[in-house]
Amino acid sequence: MNILTDTLPESVVIGDKEFAIRTDFRVCLKTIMAFEDPDLTPQEKASILLSNLYPEIPSDVETAIQQANLFLNGGKVSDDEGESGPRVYSFSKDANFIFAAFRQTHGIDLQKVTLHWWEFLALFMDLGSETTFCQLVSLRKRVKTGKATKEERAAAREMGDLIEVPEFDDRTLAEKEAEAEFLRKIGHK
Repeated sequence: MNILTDTLPESVVIGDKEFAIRTDFRVCLKTIMAFEDPDLTPQEKASILLSNLYPEIPSDVETAIQQANLFLNGGKVSDDEGESGPRVYSFSKDANFIFAAFRQTHGIDLQKVTLHWWEFLALFMDLGSETTFCQLVSLRKRVKTGKATKEERAAAREMGDLIEVPEFDDRTLAEKEAEAEFLRKIGHK
């Protein structure tokens, strides 16, 4: 798929049937933000993904989830085996910085436009290095990979919560409950 020459997808094929998919960037961002929510179970996240992206939820739920994830990934198959590096941004936490970066780099007011998710992704990947968002992401990456200077580490400590982006917690509900029970037994609150 070439964004310059091909029409952006509005549906996915599951089995022998085509299913419409919601392509608005806001819908996709809300879906991704649900996956950032540590309070939601994997089942709740899957349900949100299906109900947000599909006007008609396919009966083959497993394939529907795979196709939705492929769509959210811009049509690129993710390599789960490869190291993607530390998580350095969050659409939830960094929303204001991302909004401002779109305005600063592309002159786009995200409140006033309609964008296909893949258009949003292309523009997001080209946000200017002079934006606060990109500078924050760069600092987070250097700190998390141990490449930050002494001064950068000190600045990051002063930034406190702003610099922290928690990794995704993809444990099952049973694993989370087992940890909580263990912590209760040892007197940790």
